[in-house]
Amino acid sequence: MQNYKDLKVWEKAHQFTLMIYHESKQFPKEELYGLTNQLRRAASSIPANIAEGCGKGSNGDLAKYLNIALGSANESEYFVLLAKDLSYLEVEKFETLYKLINEIKAMLIALVAKVRL
Repeated sequence: MQNYKDLKVWEKAHQFTLMIYHESKQFPKEELYGLTNQLRRAASSIPANIAEGCGKGSNGDLAKYLNIALGSANESEYFVLLAKDLSYLEVEKFETLYKLINEIKAMLIALVAKVRL
């Protein structure tokens, strides 16, 4: 259908994922199979679903995968908030990640609306 790497939302989602992997390295070791794993999986699911949707044959399929990516973005937003509340993330890092995930969510919502036209 289209090259996912050309989408700004994919680019931002990929950067968000890289930031999550970097920041979650500092999480306590006992969270490796808990919050660390859940946050990394949710974050990486965003660009992965955008990429998968772009490989499908119809706008309906693309919209479906963009909505899955949006669900993962909402999940990531919560896990970032939880990490901050557990003092695993500094406030400045939280604010950066929180702002970025909300930009991604807005972009996904707008893209879904455009694809469905």
